[in-house]
Amino acid sequence: MSCGDPHETDCSEVLDHLYEFLDHEMPDGDCAKFEVHIDECSPCLEKYGLEQAVKKLVKRCCGHDDVPADLRSKVMGRIEMIRAGEALPEQDVVAEARAAEAAADAVSRD
Repeated sequence: MSCGDPHETDCSEVLDHLYEFLDHEMPDGDCAKFEVHIDECSPCLEKYGLEQAVKKLVKRCCGHDDVPADLRSKVMGRIEMIRAGEALPEQDVVAEARAAEAAADAVSRD
């Protein structure tokens, strides 16, 4: 997506890293570039607003569910492995995701 106007930061870069920006997981210098871009680019501002609204809705509707401690530790372990550049076997990830989903369904039924 591009608005057709030249920007210091390209629309595709902004959209590729939009959640990092929304989650405040971006260095301050990059945040400033994104803020300038969003202020001057209405399509990106619209997408930003939409994603921000979705995030708020998910938090309001799902933010009160307790996450089992073992699931949290597995997810955090996977995140650390990915950050360290370690390969993850695809089948294990899918199997664990299905098991986590089943556990979450069981908890929500209780």
